[in-house]
Amino acid sequence: MANLLELEPNLANESLPGENDELKEVAASRGLKSLELMFQFLVEATASMIVLIEVVVLGAGVVSRYVFHKPITWTDELATTLFLWLAMFGSVIALQRGEHLRLTAVANMARPRWREKLAALSSMSTILFLGVIVFISSEHVEDHWDVMTAALGMRDGIRVSAIPIGAALMLIIATIQMFRRTSIQDIVLCGIILSICAFVLWWNAAAIQEMENLNLLIFFVAILSICIAAAAPIAVAFGLSTVAYLTFVTTTPLTIVIGRMDEGMSELILLAVPLFVFLGLLIEMTGMAKALIDFMSSMLAHVKGGLSYVLLGAMYLVSGISGSKVADMAAVAPVLFPEMKRRGSKPGELVALLASAGAMSETIPPSIVLLTVGSVVGISMAALFTGGLMPAAIAAIALVFVTYLRSRGDNVTGVQRASKRQILRLFVISVPALILPFLIRTAVVEGIATATEVSTVGIVYSVVVGIVVYRRFDWRRVYPMLVATASLSGAILLIIGTATGMAWALTQSGFSQQLVAQMTSIPGGRFGFLAISILVFMVLGSVLEGIPAIVLFGPLLFPAARALGIHDVQYAMVAILAMGIGLFAPPFGIGFFAASMIGGASPDEAMGRIWPYLAAVLAATILVAAIPWLSIGFL
Repeated sequence: MANLLELEPNLANESLPGENDELKEVAASRGLKSLELMFQFLVEATASMIVLIEVVVLGAGVVSRYVFHKPITWTDELATTLFLWLAMFGSVIALQRGEHLRLTAVANMARPRWREKLAALSSMSTILFLGVIVFISSEHVEDHWDVMTAALGMRDGIRVSAIPIGAALMLIIATIQMFRRTSIQDIVLCGIILSICAFVLWWNAAAIQEMENLNLLIFFVAILSICIAAAAPIAVAFGLSTVAYLTFVTTTPLTIVIGRMDEGMSELILLAVPLFVFLGLLIEMTGMAKALIDFMSSMLAHVKGGLSYVLLGAMYLVSGISGSKVADMAAVAPVLFPEMKRRGSKPGELVALLASAGAMSETIPPSIVLLTVGSVVGISMAALFTGGLMPAAIAAIALVFVTYLRSRGDNVTGVQRASKRQILRLFVISVPALILPFLIRTAVVEGIATATEVSTVGIVYSVVVGIVVYRRFDWRRVYPMLVATASLSGAILLIIGTATGMAWALTQSGFSQQLVAQMTSIPGGRFGFLAISILVFMVLGSVLEGIPAIVLFGPLLFPAARALGIHDVQYAMVAILAMGIGLFAPPFGIGFFAASMIGGASPDEAMGRIWPYLAAVLAATILVAAIPWLSIGFL
């Protein structure tokens, strides 16, 4: 502010009375922005360093175990300790960058003035939840402070300190953003509304408790829906609903929320999440994805719809490795779309195909959703990796059929067929890239290595191939990639943490037992249950996205499926495909709008064209539900 006045003295002295206040507001906004940027740099640098250390530590463990046959006993312990810090610091970065998963469709449909009020409500809800976490997490740290780790002899309190520190940093960032982006009037109004709601719940606590499980509608339907509609981060919506329920309905200490968050975010198998995210970014940066696409294009580009088939094949090969459908689509679409448009394909048609390809490929390992299912429900990762390939292949064949019908008018005039020599040359170039997906999936399926170990091997392999073979390795992009890895991982893991707490609260209420009883009594037996499950997971995928939906409802619905004799792997494939349809279905599916952004087309233009493709994926989902062998035939 002082610098502003020194640089522009005349403006400061000669302005009209109202302009001084405006200048002060501008200076204050700039000051808040500078403070936010300072926090951003410190957190991003720390999180990036943690990602690198995780790769090095886990890589050293793999080398010691498989090369020297002398396992280092403390690598997993140190990696787990750092992992919680990475999750919390990544959550801070995601908040700074606006990358936490949230439903924006309702807010976007509102009028500008109401949109501002919803933004204020979202900010206030986030601040309220984070404030509660900071306040109650100190007891959790104290409980773990005297617990010593087995290999390193380190206080476990150091690990769990990541929760209050990360929450405090998020609280600071959320407060700064609220005052920068929201008017004081809206802040006060939302503060009053939240205070009145809290008072009403407190005043009627006894009556709410007497409602038994009907009170779940207040907390896990009404409050949750309002938070999600206001575009609050889904993790915040889950956490705030759970805290409110425990506060006004039970006598359970709120520290249980921290304990469940810690449990959900510290699963060893989830260590693979940031590593696969970083691996996916490496595949794009080193040119491996482009090599695969060029090879497939050389074989199919000359036929009608050939590039559409290439897009489906490329999504099948590279999908799941990055941990982000947006990253998968961004690696494939820019390479193919310009030529497809030149041949006469409409942008809306391309977006529809891209989005449906994203829905098709949700079960392809090493999908982060598969990793989450394995962690939450306790299913073998080898079984999930094996079972996920055939359902995706069935969906891909269904999309190929629709593509064939819709591409008969493509203009391939002047497109020369690649010679056998060109195809062979491109095949040789693509071999190092082709090896990676099969290496990852085979290593896990055959039990040679865990998903976490093989992700580390994949990172090392990609770096070597990028530097030595393709000679494409931009060191300047490594730091932004590390930051992006931390951000996406933090957003995913915070949802898993708060959803774990919410699932625990629903289980303790007795709702899960009632749900299992109701679902198992559905007419039609296992087929009726699967039909209802497809509808439920389609809706959940549209509103909540795949990971929070599976964390929240997986522990509730999988036992019901088992009771009806449905194999865990088959049910997982049905649920994931159904959620994929919801994720990419307009008007609420987040994936659909991401595909529109990547394809450079209006969502309105693609909305009318996507339904035949999604219908094909739905038909494949029904087929997978009807024929168990498609999921478990190779187990």
